[in-house]
Amino acid sequence: MPLKDFLLICVIVVVCGLAVTTVGMGALRLTRRRPLSVMLAAVSAVTVAAMAAGTVGVAQAMFLSAHDLTVMMVVCGVSAVLAVGVAALLSRPVVADVRDLQRAAQGVGSAPRDEDPAYHPPRPSLIAELADLSRELERTSTRLSEARARERAVEKSRRELIAWISHDLRTPLAGLRAMAESLEDGVAADPARYHHRIRVEVDRMSGMVDDLFELSRIQAGALQLSLSRVSLYDLVGDAMAGTEALARSRAVRLEGRAVEPVPVRVDSREMSRALTNLLVNAIRHTPSDGTVAVGVRSLPEGVVLTVTDACGGIPEDDLPRVFDTGWRGSHARTPGPDGGAGLGLAIVRGIVEAHQGSVGVVNVAGGCRFEVRLPA
Repeated sequence: MPLKDFLLICVIVVVCGLAVTTVGMGALRLTRRRPLSVMLAAVSAVTVAAMAAGTVGVAQAMFLSAHDLTVMMVVCGVSAVLAVGVAALLSRPVVADVRDLQRAAQGVGSAPRDEDPAYHPPRPSLIAELADLSRELERTSTRLSEARARERAVEKSRRELIAWISHDLRTPLAGLRAMAESLEDGVAADPARYHHRIRVEVDRMSGMVDDLFELSRIQAGALQLSLSRVSLYDLVGDAMAGTEALARSRAVRLEGRAVEPVPVRVDSREMSRALTNLLVNAIRHTPSDGTVAVGVRSLPEGVVLTVTDACGGIPEDDLPRVFDTGWRGSHARTPGPDGGAGLGLAIVRGIVEAHQGSVGVVNVAGGCRFEVRLPA
Protein backbone atom coordinates (compact mmCIF):
# COMPACT_ATOMS: atom_id res chain seq x y z
CA MET A 1 0.00 0.00 0.00
CA PRO A 2 1.41 3.39 -0.92
CA LEU A 3 2.32 5.62 1.97
CA LYS A 4 -0.11 8.28 0.75
CA ASP A 5 -3.08 5.90 0.89
CA PHE A 6 -1.99 4.65 4.32
CA LEU A 7 -1.85 8.20 5.68
CA LEU A 8 -5.24 8.98 4.13
CA ILE A 9 -6.81 5.96 5.84
CA CYS A 10 -5.32 6.99 9.18
CA VAL A 11 -6.66 10.54 8.79
CA ILE A 12 -10.16 9.29 7.93
CA VAL A 13 -10.20 6.91 10.92
CA VAL A 14 -8.99 9.63 13.31
CA VAL A 15 -11.48 12.22 12.06
CA CYS A 16 -14.44 9.84 12.20
CA GLY A 17 -13.38 8.52 15.60
CA LEU A 18 -12.94 12.04 17.04
CA ALA A 19 -16.33 13.13 15.70
CA VAL A 20 -18.12 10.18 17.29
CA THR A 21 -16.09 10.56 20.50
CA THR A 22 -17.07 14.23 20.77
CA VAL A 23 -20.73 13.35 20.43
CA GLY A 24 -20.27 10.47 22.88
CA MET A 25 -18.67 12.70 25.50
CA GLY A 26 -21.69 14.95 25.33
CA ALA A 27 -23.91 11.93 25.83
CA LEU A 28 -21.78 10.77 28.76
CA ARG A 29 -22.26 14.15 30.43
CA LEU A 30 -25.98 13.49 30.31
CA THR A 31 -25.47 10.19 32.16
CA ARG A 32 -23.87 11.80 35.21
CA ARG A 33 -25.44 10.73 38.50
CA ARG A 34 -26.82 7.70 36.72
CA PRO A 35 -26.33 4.08 37.86
CA LEU A 36 -22.94 2.54 37.16
CA SER A 37 -24.46 0.02 34.74
CA VAL A 38 -25.78 2.87 32.55
CA MET A 39 -22.37 4.58 32.62
CA LEU A 40 -20.56 1.40 31.58
CA ALA A 41 -23.05 0.71 28.77
CA ALA A 42 -22.65 4.28 27.48
CA VAL A 43 -18.85 4.02 27.51
CA SER A 44 -18.99 0.71 25.63
CA ALA A 45 -21.42 2.12 23.04
CA VAL A 46 -19.27 5.20 22.39
CA THR A 47 -16.13 3.08 22.01
CA VAL A 48 -17.74 0.68 19.52
CA ALA A 49 -19.41 3.56 17.63
CA ALA A 50 -16.06 5.33 17.21
CA MET A 51 -14.52 2.15 15.77
CA ALA A 52 -17.51 1.55 13.49
CA ALA A 53 -17.48 5.15 12.24
CA GLY A 54 -13.83 4.88 11.28
CA THR A 55 -14.45 1.59 9.47
CA VAL A 56 -17.43 2.94 7.51
CA GLY A 57 -15.59 6.13 6.63
CA VAL A 58 -12.64 4.20 5.21
CA ALA A 59 -15.00 1.89 3.29
CA GLN A 60 -16.73 4.83 1.63
CA ALA A 61 -13.42 6.48 0.77
CA MET A 62 -12.32 3.29 -0.97
CA PHE A 63 -15.40 3.49 -3.24
CA LEU A 64 -16.70 0.07 -2.36
CA SER A 65 -19.81 -1.19 -4.10
CA ALA A 66 -23.17 -0.67 -2.48
CA HIS A 67 -23.34 -4.39 -1.69
CA ASP A 68 -19.93 -4.45 -0.05
CA LEU A 69 -20.69 -1.26 1.89
CA THR A 70 -23.95 -2.74 3.14
CA VAL A 71 -22.17 -5.89 4.23
CA MET A 72 -19.54 -3.82 6.03
CA MET A 73 -22.18 -1.74 7.85
CA VAL A 74 -24.13 -4.86 8.85
CA VAL A 75 -20.96 -6.43 10.23
CA CYS A 76 -20.14 -3.27 12.19
CA GLY A 77 -23.70 -3.00 13.52
CA VAL A 78 -23.88 -6.60 14.66
CA SER A 79 -20.42 -6.33 16.19
CA ALA A 80 -21.43 -3.16 18.00
CA VAL A 81 -24.55 -4.74 19.47
CA LEU A 82 -22.61 -7.84 20.45
CA ALA A 83 -19.85 -5.74 22.04
CA VAL A 84 -22.31 -3.67 24.07
CA GLY A 85 -24.10 -6.84 25.24
CA VAL A 86 -20.84 -8.48 26.25
CA ALA A 87 -19.76 -5.32 28.06
CA ALA A 88 -23.09 -5.21 29.92
CA LEU A 89 -22.74 -8.88 30.87
CA LEU A 90 -19.16 -8.48 32.09
CA SER A 91 -20.02 -5.33 34.05
CA ARG A 92 -22.65 -7.09 36.19
CA PRO A 93 -20.10 -8.43 38.77
CA VAL A 94 -18.54 -4.96 39.01
CA VAL A 95 -21.94 -3.35 39.57
CA ALA A 96 -22.73 -6.01 42.19
CA ASP A 97 -19.46 -5.28 44.02
CA VAL A 98 -20.18 -1.54 44.01
CA ARG A 99 -23.66 -2.12 45.40
CA ASP A 100 -22.25 -4.35 48.13
CA LEU A 101 -19.81 -1.60 49.08
CA GLN A 102 -22.65 0.92 49.06
CA ARG A 103 -24.60 -1.20 51.52
CA ALA A 104 -21.41 -1.68 53.56
CA ALA A 105 -20.85 2.08 53.74
CA GLN A 106 -24.44 2.53 54.93
CA GLY A 107 -23.87 -0.12 57.60
CA VAL A 108 -20.75 1.51 59.07
CA GLY A 109 -21.65 3.01 62.43
CA SER A 110 -25.34 2.09 62.15
CA ALA A 111 -25.25 -0.51 64.96
CA PRO A 112 -27.12 0.33 68.18
CA ARG A 113 -25.14 2.21 70.81
CA ASP A 114 -25.02 -0.78 73.15
CA GLU A 115 -24.03 -3.15 70.34
CA ASP A 116 -21.26 -1.54 68.34
CA PRO A 117 -19.03 -4.25 66.86
CA ALA A 118 -16.64 -3.44 64.05
CA TYR A 119 -18.32 -3.85 60.65
CA HIS A 120 -16.74 -6.27 58.16
CA PRO A 121 -17.83 -5.41 54.59
CA PRO A 122 -17.58 -7.97 51.76
CA ARG A 123 -14.39 -8.06 49.73
CA PRO A 124 -14.86 -7.44 45.96
CA SER A 125 -13.29 -10.18 43.87
CA LEU A 126 -12.63 -8.39 40.57
CA ILE A 127 -11.47 -4.78 41.03
CA ALA A 128 -8.34 -4.11 43.08
CA GLU A 129 -9.39 -0.52 43.85
CA LEU A 130 -12.75 -1.70 45.19
CA ALA A 131 -10.99 -4.29 47.36
CA ASP A 132 -8.77 -1.53 48.76
CA LEU A 133 -11.87 0.58 49.42
CA SER A 134 -13.47 -2.34 51.26
CA ARG A 135 -10.40 -2.74 53.48
CA GLU A 136 -10.41 1.00 54.21
CA LEU A 137 -14.09 0.81 55.16
CA GLU A 138 -13.29 -2.02 57.54
CA ARG A 139 -10.45 -0.04 59.14
CA THR A 140 -12.70 3.00 59.44
CA SER A 141 -15.40 0.90 61.07
CA THR A 142 -12.87 -0.51 63.54
CA ARG A 143 -11.61 2.96 64.45
CA LEU A 144 -15.19 4.20 64.83
CA SER A 145 -16.05 1.27 67.09
CA GLU A 146 -12.98 1.89 69.25
CA ALA A 147 -13.78 5.62 69.45
CA ARG A 148 -17.32 4.87 70.55
CA ALA A 149 -16.05 2.45 73.19
CA ARG A 150 -13.72 5.14 74.52
CA GLU A 151 -16.57 7.64 74.45
CA ARG A 152 -18.78 5.31 76.49
CA ALA A 153 -15.98 4.73 78.99
CA VAL A 154 -15.36 8.47 79.33
CA GLU A 155 -19.08 9.14 79.72
CA LYS A 156 -19.38 6.47 82.40
CA SER A 157 -16.34 7.87 84.21
CA ARG A 158 -17.80 11.38 83.98
CA ARG A 159 -21.11 10.30 85.49
CA GLU A 160 -19.34 8.49 88.32
CA LEU A 161 -17.11 11.51 88.96
CA ILE A 162 -20.08 13.88 89.15
CA ALA A 163 -21.87 11.54 91.56
CA TRP A 164 -18.80 11.19 93.80
CA ILE A 165 -17.97 14.89 93.73
CA SER A 166 -21.57 15.75 94.60
CA HIS A 167 -21.47 13.32 97.52
CA ASP A 168 -18.10 14.57 98.74
CA LEU A 169 -19.22 18.21 98.62
CA ARG A 170 -22.64 17.67 100.17
CA THR A 171 -21.31 16.30 103.46
CA PRO A 172 -18.76 19.04 104.29
CA LEU A 173 -21.12 21.78 103.09
CA ALA A 174 -23.83 20.51 105.41
CA GLY A 175 -21.32 20.45 108.28
CA LEU A 176 -20.09 23.94 107.47
CA ARG A 177 -23.65 25.23 107.41
CA ALA A 178 -24.44 23.65 110.78
CA MET A 179 -21.27 25.02 112.39
CA ALA A 180 -21.84 28.48 110.90
CA GLU A 181 -25.40 28.53 112.26
CA SER A 182 -24.18 27.43 115.70
CA LEU A 183 -21.57 30.20 115.75
CA GLU A 184 -24.11 32.72 114.48
CA ASP A 185 -26.65 31.77 117.17
CA GLY A 186 -23.97 31.75 119.87
CA VAL A 187 -24.70 28.19 120.97
CA ALA A 188 -21.31 26.72 120.04
CA ALA A 189 -19.74 25.21 123.16
CA ASP A 190 -16.19 25.55 121.78
CA PRO A 191 -16.00 28.23 119.03
CA ALA A 192 -12.26 27.72 118.54
CA ARG A 193 -12.81 24.06 117.66
CA TYR A 194 -15.54 25.04 115.22
CA HIS A 195 -13.26 27.58 113.58
CA HIS A 196 -10.54 24.96 113.23
CA ARG A 197 -12.94 22.44 111.73
CA ILE A 198 -14.29 25.00 109.27
CA ARG A 199 -10.75 25.76 108.08
CA VAL A 200 -10.02 22.04 107.68
CA GLU A 201 -13.15 21.48 105.59
CA VAL A 202 -12.44 24.56 103.46
CA ASP A 203 -8.88 23.34 102.84
CA ARG A 204 -10.21 19.93 101.86
CA MET A 205 -12.70 21.37 99.36
CA SER A 206 -10.02 23.71 98.00
CA GLY A 207 -7.84 20.67 97.36
CA MET A 208 -10.70 18.99 95.48
CA VAL A 209 -11.17 22.09 93.32
CA ASP A 210 -7.43 22.22 92.61
CA ASP A 211 -7.49 18.57 91.55
CA LEU A 212 -10.46 19.20 89.25
CA PHE A 213 -8.70 22.17 87.67
CA GLU A 214 -5.49 20.19 87.15
CA LEU A 215 -7.37 17.26 85.63
CA SER A 216 -9.31 19.55 83.31
CA ARG A 217 -6.02 21.05 82.06
CA ILE A 218 -4.61 17.60 81.43
CA GLN A 219 -7.67 16.30 79.60
CA ALA A 220 -7.92 19.48 77.52
CA GLY A 221 -4.27 19.18 76.46
CA ALA A 222 -3.49 22.53 78.07
CA LEU A 223 -0.78 21.22 80.39
CA GLN A 224 2.37 23.18 79.54
CA LEU A 225 5.61 21.55 80.67
CA SER A 226 8.77 23.43 81.52
CA LEU A 227 11.42 20.73 81.17
CA SER A 228 14.74 20.83 82.97
CA ARG A 229 17.41 18.31 83.96
CA VAL A 230 16.94 17.27 87.60
CA SER A 231 17.77 14.30 89.79
CA LEU A 232 14.98 11.93 90.76
CA TYR A 233 16.73 11.57 94.11
CA ASP A 234 15.92 15.22 94.88
CA LEU A 235 12.33 14.96 93.60
CA VAL A 236 11.66 11.86 95.68
CA GLY A 237 13.25 13.46 98.74
CA ASP A 238 11.05 16.55 98.44
CA ALA A 239 7.90 14.45 97.94
CA MET A 240 8.73 12.27 100.97
CA ALA A 241 9.39 15.35 103.10
CA GLY A 242 6.06 16.82 102.05
CA THR A 243 4.12 13.69 103.05
CA GLU A 244 6.06 12.92 106.23
CA ALA A 245 3.45 14.59 108.46
CA LEU A 246 0.61 12.54 106.92
CA ALA A 247 2.63 9.33 107.33
CA ARG A 248 3.37 10.13 110.99
CA SER A 249 -0.28 10.84 111.72
CA ARG A 250 -1.16 7.39 110.39
CA ALA A 251 1.84 5.61 111.95
CA VAL A 252 3.15 4.65 108.50
CA ARG A 253 6.87 4.39 107.79
CA LEU A 254 8.37 5.92 104.66
CA GLU A 255 11.46 4.25 103.17
CA GLY A 256 13.59 5.53 100.33
CA ARG A 257 16.77 3.52 100.62
CA ALA A 258 16.50 2.11 97.06
CA VAL A 259 16.52 5.50 95.35
CA GLU A 260 19.32 6.00 92.83
CA PRO A 261 20.42 9.55 91.91
CA VAL A 262 19.23 9.20 88.31
CA PRO A 263 19.04 12.40 86.22
CA VAL A 264 15.88 12.95 84.19
CA ARG A 265 14.50 15.75 82.02
CA VAL A 266 11.08 16.61 83.47
CA ASP A 267 8.92 19.44 84.70
CA SER A 268 9.93 19.50 88.38
CA ARG A 269 6.66 21.01 89.62
CA GLU A 270 4.36 18.61 87.76
CA MET A 271 6.45 15.53 88.45
CA SER A 272 6.64 16.44 92.16
CA ARG A 273 2.86 16.61 92.19
CA ALA A 274 2.62 13.16 90.57
CA LEU A 275 5.05 11.66 93.12
CA THR A 276 3.21 13.32 96.00
CA ASN A 277 -0.11 11.94 94.77
CA LEU A 278 1.38 8.43 94.61
CA LEU A 279 2.79 8.71 98.13
CA VAL A 280 -0.44 10.13 99.57
CA ASN A 281 -2.44 7.36 97.91
CA ALA A 282 -0.06 4.72 99.30
CA ILE A 283 -0.06 6.19 102.83
CA ARG A 284 -3.86 6.44 102.98
CA HIS A 285 -4.31 2.80 102.05
CA THR A 286 -1.53 1.40 104.23
CA PRO A 287 -2.57 0.29 107.75
CA SER A 288 -0.85 1.53 110.90
CA ASP A 289 2.69 0.23 111.41
CA GLY A 290 2.88 -0.46 107.69
CA THR A 291 5.61 0.66 105.30
CA VAL A 292 5.57 2.62 102.06
CA ALA A 293 8.77 2.06 100.10
CA VAL A 294 10.02 4.24 97.25
CA GLY A 295 12.58 3.02 94.73
CA VAL A 296 14.28 4.42 91.64
CA ARG A 297 16.41 2.42 89.23
CA SER A 298 17.90 3.07 85.84
CA LEU A 299 17.31 0.78 82.85
CA PRO A 300 18.69 0.94 79.29
CA GLU A 301 15.32 2.12 77.97
CA GLY A 302 14.66 4.65 80.72
CA VAL A 303 14.02 5.16 84.42
CA VAL A 304 11.61 3.25 86.66
CA LEU A 305 10.22 4.79 89.86
CA THR A 306 8.24 2.51 92.18
CA VAL A 307 5.98 3.17 95.17
CA THR A 308 5.08 0.03 97.13
CA ASP A 309 2.38 0.08 99.82
CA ALA A 310 0.85 -2.46 102.21
CA CYS A 311 -2.79 -2.04 101.20
CA GLY A 312 -3.39 -5.77 100.93
CA GLY A 313 -3.68 -5.74 97.16
CA ILE A 314 -6.26 -4.71 94.56
CA PRO A 315 -8.69 -7.17 92.94
CA GLU A 316 -7.37 -8.25 89.57
CA ASP A 317 -10.54 -7.08 87.82
CA ASP A 318 -10.03 -3.57 89.22
CA LEU A 319 -6.37 -3.18 88.24
CA PRO A 320 -7.14 -1.77 84.73
CA ARG A 321 -9.41 0.90 86.31
CA VAL A 322 -7.08 2.17 89.01
CA PHE A 323 -6.07 5.25 87.00
CA ASP A 324 -9.58 6.04 85.74
CA THR A 325 -11.01 9.39 86.71
CA GLY A 326 -12.93 9.15 89.99
CA TRP A 327 -12.14 5.45 90.58
CA ARG A 328 -12.06 4.40 94.23
CA GLY A 329 -12.57 0.68 94.06
CA SER A 330 -13.92 -1.29 96.98
CA HIS A 331 -15.09 0.21 100.27
CA ALA A 332 -11.76 -0.73 101.85
CA ARG A 333 -10.00 1.68 99.49
CA THR A 334 -12.55 4.49 99.78
CA PRO A 335 -10.86 7.52 101.34
CA GLY A 336 -11.86 8.75 104.72
CA PRO A 337 -12.77 12.29 105.69
CA ASP A 338 -9.40 13.58 104.60
CA GLY A 339 -9.49 11.74 101.28
CA GLY A 340 -9.77 13.19 97.83
CA ALA A 341 -12.26 12.78 95.05
CA GLY A 342 -10.55 9.87 93.35
CA LEU A 343 -8.62 12.18 91.00
CA GLY A 344 -5.08 11.77 92.31
CA LEU A 345 -4.11 8.71 90.27
CA ALA A 346 -5.82 10.07 87.14
CA ILE A 347 -3.68 13.20 87.51
CA VAL A 348 -0.58 11.01 87.94
CA ARG A 349 -1.30 9.22 84.67
CA GLY A 350 -1.92 12.49 82.84
CA ILE A 351 1.33 14.04 84.05
CA VAL A 352 3.43 10.95 83.33
CA GLU A 353 1.96 10.51 79.84
CA ALA A 354 2.60 14.21 79.15
CA HIS A 355 6.28 13.36 79.79
CA GLN A 356 6.03 10.53 77.19
CA GLY A 357 6.13 7.98 80.01
CA SER A 358 3.76 5.33 81.33
CA VAL A 359 2.39 4.30 84.71
CA GLY A 360 1.01 0.98 85.92
CA VAL A 361 0.22 -1.03 89.02
CA VAL A 362 0.79 -4.67 90.00
CA ASN A 363 -0.03 -6.66 93.10
CA VAL A 364 2.84 -7.77 95.30
CA ALA A 365 3.04 -9.65 98.60
CA GLY A 366 0.92 -7.73 101.11
CA GLY A 367 0.10 -4.78 98.87
CA CYS A 368 0.62 -3.30 95.43
CA ARG A 369 3.40 -1.53 93.57
CA PHE A 370 2.91 1.51 91.33
CA GLU A 371 5.52 1.83 88.59
CA VAL A 372 6.30 5.05 86.74
CA ARG A 373 8.44 4.63 83.62
CA LEU A 374 10.11 7.69 82.12
CA PRO A 375 12.16 7.76 78.92
CA ALA A 376 15.91 7.98 79.17
